[in-house]
Amino acid sequence: MQRIDLNVGTRSCPILIGPGLLGSQALLAEYTGSAGLLVVSNGTVAPLWLPRLREGLARRPFAQCLLPDGEQHKTLAAMAQVIDALVDARMNRDCMVLALGGGVIGDIAGFAAACYQRGVAFMQLPTTLLAQVDSAIGGKTGVNHPGGKNLIGAFHQPVAVIADTDTLGTLPDRELRAGLAEVIKAALIGDGEFFAWLEDRIEGLLARDAGTLAHAIHRACEIKAGIVARDEREQGPRALLNLGHSFAHAIETGLGHGQWLHGEAVAVGLVLAAELSERTGRLARGGAQRVRSLLVRAELPVDPPRLGRERMLELMGMDKKVAGGRLRLVLLDDLGAATCTADYSPDALGSLLGDRAGAGSG
Repeated sequence: MQRIDLNVGTRSCPILIGPGLLGSQALLAEYTGSAGLLVVSNGTVAPLWLPRLREGLARRPFAQCLLPDGEQHKTLAAMAQVIDALVDARMNRDCMVLALGGGVIGDIAGFAAACYQRGVAFMQLPTTLLAQVDSAIGGKTGVNHPGGKNLIGAFHQPVAVIADTDTLGTLPDRELRAGLAEVIKAALIGDGEFFAWLEDRIEGLLARDAGTLAHAIHRACEIKAGIVARDEREQGPRALLNLGHSFAHAIETGLGHGQWLHGEAVAVGLVLAAELSERTGRLARGGAQRVRSLLVRAELPVDPPRLGRERMLELMGMDKKVAGGRLRLVLLDDLGAATCTADYSPDALGSLLGDRAGAGSG
């Protein structure tokens, strides 16, 4: 088992990574305490991994809330189902919510935990690569709105993130590839050598080589934890974690939540961010092509849907990084270094979107 400690102020959230962790009675007993438990999962993950979690909890009683699977269900209505389950189980403020699933389950369960009785404890038990390297870490919780992704939510740190890498064995190939987009993003914002390592080993990751996956997960988690520790509530450096996401969220909302996986939209967003960085002179020539090539080798999409330039700009205008009416974007200074800035040419952004997403209104 590998451990990374995410220290935020006076609090610490351990990130534990390794095989067999869901079944570890000693580990789960250390972090779950003795009060009431609610396990939130979905109909896809629960049949596969809830029995293992039940063993890890030493058959201790717990309530359950099973939600529909998919990004399209990441709504206030789904969050209300979790609240209803907590009320029905008569949970008190000393209870804990356990999020067993991917990013959607983690976001919904964490947001419900943040709201119930003004905040109760929760634990992340991520079962997808994307959740293990990104969404389960850092305390961002929330749900989508028809007007935009993740517009409703709260910062609420888990007591622990327990990433059982055995769960990746049942992960569909498409979901694994989507998670690789967030691994590549971590390298792009924080570690050029890691990016080069990924270029050398992307086929091993696709083949699910255990050692290669373990290193990639650990390094991606280290990069994210290091950034979050400096800026829990995204007032500064944490915005770097949104590389490609202004484009990605616009794509997801424009197509309808759930049409593309989040990591697929992020992959396209990474390419667009790299191309804009190169067009505006921040990134050396050839850098955007390296980003695009690696994502192609990871079997991820690299071209946006033809939503149209004006529609993309409209959707990006709802991004949480808009300040003073100006959209700040995360742009690359190098493969391994990024900046969140409004210092770019709007004409260059419009031209890029016209070239890539279509000049019409969509």
